[in-house]
Amino acid sequence: MTGTTGTTGTAGTSTRRLTTAQALVAFLARQYTERDGRRHRLIAATWGIFGHGNVAGIGQALLETGPAMPYLQGRNEQAMVHAAVGYARQSGRLSAQAVTTSIGPGATNLVTGAALATVNHLPVLLLPGDTFATRPADPVLQQLEVPFAGDVSVNDCLRPVSRYFDRIARPEALIPAALHAMRVLADPAETGAVTLALPQDVQAEAYDWPAEFFAERVWRVRRPAPDPYELDQAVRAVRAARRPLIVAGGGVHHSAAEDALAAFADATRIPVASTQAGKGSLRHDDPADVGGIGHTGTATADDLARAADLVIGIGTRYTDFTTASATLFENPDVRFLNVNITGFDAHKLAALPLVADARTALEALTAALAGHYRTDLAYEAEYTEAKVRWERRVDVAYATPDPHARPTQAQVLGLLDALVTDDDILINAAGSLPGDLHRLWRARSPRQYHVEYGYSCMGYEIPAAIGVQLAAPGRPVWALVGDGTYLMNPTEIVTAVQENLPVKLVILQNHGYASIGGLSEATGGERFGTAYRHRAADTRFTGPPLPVDLAANAASLGMRVLRARTVGELREALAEARAADRPVCVHVETETPGAGQGPPDAQAWWDVPVAETATRPAAVAARKEYERHSADRRRHL
Repeated sequence: MTGTTGTTGTAGTSTRRLTTAQALVAFLARQYTERDGRRHRLIAATWGIFGHGNVAGIGQALLETGPAMPYLQGRNEQAMVHAAVGYARQSGRLSAQAVTTSIGPGATNLVTGAALATVNHLPVLLLPGDTFATRPADPVLQQLEVPFAGDVSVNDCLRPVSRYFDRIARPEALIPAALHAMRVLADPAETGAVTLALPQDVQAEAYDWPAEFFAERVWRVRRPAPDPYELDQAVRAVRAARRPLIVAGGGVHHSAAEDALAAFADATRIPVASTQAGKGSLRHDDPADVGGIGHTGTATADDLARAADLVIGIGTRYTDFTTASATLFENPDVRFLNVNITGFDAHKLAALPLVADARTALEALTAALAGHYRTDLAYEAEYTEAKVRWERRVDVAYATPDPHARPTQAQVLGLLDALVTDDDILINAAGSLPGDLHRLWRARSPRQYHVEYGYSCMGYEIPAAIGVQLAAPGRPVWALVGDGTYLMNPTEIVTAVQENLPVKLVILQNHGYASIGGLSEATGGERFGTAYRHRAADTRFTGPPLPVDLAANAASLGMRVLRARTVGELREALAEARAADRPVCVHVETETPGAGQGPPDAQAWWDVPVAETATRPAAVAARKEYERHSADRRRHL
C-alpha cells in the first residue's frame, strides 16, 4: 500500500500516513485467528458495491492494497452478507469476510443479512459508508434527516442486529474500534455481525498512524473448560437418567466437536437427535443418530423426546421448532442439561448449565462417565428399532418406481441422496425443503448439511453457495431452491459466473410458496396468497399458473441450464451437474405426492396462532385444533 513512513513524537514512534480507509484495509489484512495450533486469515476478502459513500474511501483503499485484501464484486448488498455468512460457516467461524456498501439504501440493505449472521452466531464485518462527520454538505444524497437527533443516520438500523457497532467520526477513533471489532468476530461466545460505520469524509482523511497498529495480530479462539462444580452436577444428572436424549445443535459444528460427540455417544449409548444447525453432527448411519428433532424432526427423535427424563442440549439455543413450541418434552420429570459456550443459552429451560466449549465439555464428560454409565440395553434396542422403521419410511418417500413420471420434491432429494458422496455440500434455507431435508436427508459428513434455519431467510441459498464454494474449493456445492426463494434473490448467479465458481443450482418449480401454503391450510387460511397463479373470477389467485420461465431467467444471467421433466431426465441432469466445472442450473417442475408417497407428516406441533373468531368453516375448525394443542404447552421451570 502507498503511504509515507516517518518518525514523530518525542519517543521516536514510527508512523504511516494513510487515509482512514487505507489504514483499515491494511489493518484487516494482518489479522489472524488461531485454534488448536492452526492459523487462519480472520478477514479473508472484502465484498463490495461502490457508491458515493465508499467509492473514494474503501474502494480506493482496496484498489491500492491489491492482492493483500482480495476483492469480490457483488450485485446485491443483502446477498453479499449471505455469501460472507456462508463462507464463515464453512470455515468453522475461524475465517470471515467483510462487506462494504455506500450510504443510504446500500447500507440499509445490509440489515437482513446482519440479522441472519447475528441470530446464527456467525462472524461478518460490515463496513457501510455514512454521512459526512463534519457536515459540510447537509443533507447529502440518500441522507435520512432526523429532526430530533442530528447524529442519527440510517446505519443506526444496524445497531440491534450487530454484536458490535461503532461510528468512526475521527480517524484516530478507528484504532480502538477496529481492535474491539476483531475481538468480537473472533470470540465464539460473542460473534455475529460487526458494524463499523464509516463517514465518507473520514474515510478519505489522512492521519499519521502508529506502525504498531499494522503489526500482525493473532486472535486465539478459546476453548473454555467447564467449571468443576458444573461438571460434577452434569455427571450426577447423567448418571441418574434412565431415558436421556442428546440434542445436538450448531455449536457442535462450530467447536469441531463431532468426534467428541461420537465418542461420548459410543461410551454412553445415549441417542443423539439434531437441530437444523446440528444435523450432521453424527453420520446418518451412526447407531446413536436418531435424526432431526422438533416440528421438522423424525418420529424416532420426537417420540424419544416425549419420554426423555434428561435432555442434554449441546450447542443449541432451543428455538421453538426444536422444542415444538414447548409441547414436545412431555415427561413431567424431565430435566435439562445445557452445554453451551454462552451463559445465556446454557441457562435456557431452567437447565443445569455447563458453560464451556462443546468439544472440551464432551471430552470431560466422557472421561468422568467412563466405566460408570451406560443406558439400559432395552432403551438402546428401542431407539435402534425405531430408527430402522423410520429409514423404511424415508425409502418410501425417496422411491422412484416410474422413470417417466414427474418427480416429487422428496424424490428429488432421493435422487441426490443416491448421487452424492461425503464431499458434497447441500445448502437450503426456507420453504418446504428444510422440513423435508431435516426429516429425510442422510448426512454423510459434518459439513454436508447446510440449512440456515435460525433466520429462515429466503434468498440465502445462491449467495451462500458462492461463499461456501470459496471456502471449500473442489467440493461439489448444491444450492437447493424453490421458485419462491429463487425469485427473491437470484442476482448472485452473475457473480458465480464472473468468478467461474462451479456451484450447482437446483430449482424446484412448484408455482408458489409450498411451505406457507400448507401452513395456511392448517391454520384456516385456505392457502390465500400463497400460489403463483393468475387471478380467478373470485379475485383470488386460483387461476392457471403464471407463465414464468425460471430456467430461461437463470440462463439469461449466464448459467448453463439443464431442464429435467421426468425422474429419468433428472437423474441424468444431476449427474451432469455434479461433474460440471462451471456454474450449472438444474430446473425441474415437481409433482404433488400422492397418498402415502410423500415425506411423513410433521411429528410434533408448532405454535402458530389461529384466529380466535371467524366465520369461514376452515378457520373455525383450525381454531379448535389449535386450542387442543396449545393446552399442552408448558414452561420448564
